[in-house]
Amino acid sequence: MKVTLERNHLLKSLGHVHRVVERRNTYPILANVLMSATAEGLDLRATDLDIEVTETVPAMTGTPGITTVPAHTLYEIVRKLSDGADVVLETDGNEQMQISSGRSRFHLQCLNPDGFPDLKSGAFTHTFAIPAETLKDLIERTQFAISNEETRYYLNGIFMHTVDSEAGVVLRAVATDGHRLARVEAEAPKGAAGMPGIIVPRKTVAEVLKLLDGIEGEVTVELSDTKIRFTLGGVVLLSKLIEGSFPDYERVTPKNNDKELVINRDSLSRAVDRVSTIASERGGKAVKLALSPGQLELTVTNPDHGTANEELPAGFDLEGFEIGFNARYLLEIISQIRTENAVFLFNDAGSPTLVREEGDTQALFVLMPMRV
Repeated sequence: MKVTLERNHLLKSLGHVHRVVERRNTYPILANVLMSATAEGLDLRATDLDIEVTETVPAMTGTPGITTVPAHTLYEIVRKLSDGADVVLETDGNEQMQISSGRSRFHLQCLNPDGFPDLKSGAFTHTFAIPAETLKDLIERTQFAISNEETRYYLNGIFMHTVDSEAGVVLRAVATDGHRLARVEAEAPKGAAGMPGIIVPRKTVAEVLKLLDGIEGEVTVELSDTKIRFTLGGVVLLSKLIEGSFPDYERVTPKNNDKELVINRDSLSRAVDRVSTIASERGGKAVKLALSPGQLELTVTNPDHGTANEELPAGFDLEGFEIGFNARYLLEIISQIRTENAVFLFNDAGSPTLVREEGDTQALFVLMPMRV
C-alpha cells in the first residue's frame, strides 16, 4: 500500500484511535493499529477487545492495501514531524512500513492484518441522536462518582436509562461508588424511549468525553443489551457494556430530608479547600460542618498538625446541627453545581445528604456522611 496525507490530519485521527490501545498486551496484534488504504482515504482502527475506535483520514491513495503497525510508536513519530508536512506511508508486502516526511525516514515492523480482531456489533435495538453538549453534560456531571472497586464491577460505569416523569420521558445518567451518588437527566431524544438500562464502562465514558471535546451538533447513539456505538465527528466508537444489574439507586436517594442549607457555591468551595489543607489521611480527610441560624462553621482537625476553621454566612434557620464529610468528595460535588447557590438537605448526622442546584431538579447528588 502507499498513501500520502497531511500530518495534522493523521495526527488527529491517531490521537483518537491510539488511546484505546493498552501498552501491555497478551496478544501483540492488539498493540497495533489496523490501516486500510482505499479510494476514499485511509481507514484506521484500534481495539482492546472491549472498545473499538474507527476513523477515516483524507488521503491520496497510490496503492490500496491493508496492514497493522504499532499504534503508540506511530503516533509518537507523527507527533514529532513538522506541522503541516506531507507524510507518505508505504509498505512492501506486510513486513515493514516506511514512513517518510521531508528528510525523515522511519521503518516499522508490520503484523499480518488477518489476525486483527473485529469487535462485531450485532443488531442494535435502539438508535437516537442526542446533542453533543447534552451528552457531554450527562457524562461530565456523573463521571466523578464512578467506582474504582473492581469487585463491584457493576458500579464501574455510568448507568443510563429512560424514566417517565411529570415533564415527559427523560434520559437519566447515574453513577455511584457507595460514598457519593450523582444523578443527572435531560429530555429523552426521539428513539430513546423504552431503551434497555445499560451500564457504560468507565474507560468508554472517558474516551467518549475526549472525543466530544470541540464537537458540535448531534451524536448518534445505537445500543443493544450488550453493545453501544457512538458516531461523532467522523469517529465511530463501539464498546461492550458492563453485564450485571445496577443497584436500585432510588432506595438510597433521600426523600424526607427537611433541614435545608442554602449557601453560595463559590464561597463554600473555597472555604472547604482552605480548611482541608491540613487534613490528614489518618483523619480520613474529614471536614465538620456546624450549622446554626444564619451561619456555617467548617472545622478540620489533624491529630498531627492542629486544626483549621472558617465561618460563612448561610441560609439556615433551624437549631444547631453538625455533620461531617470527606472533604474531597464534598468538593467534587460542589464543583458540579451550576447555580450561584447550592442547596443541602439534611436529615441527621448519620444519614445521606442530598445536594441540589437552586431551582433546578435535573441534577441531584447524594453524599454519605463521615463520623468526626
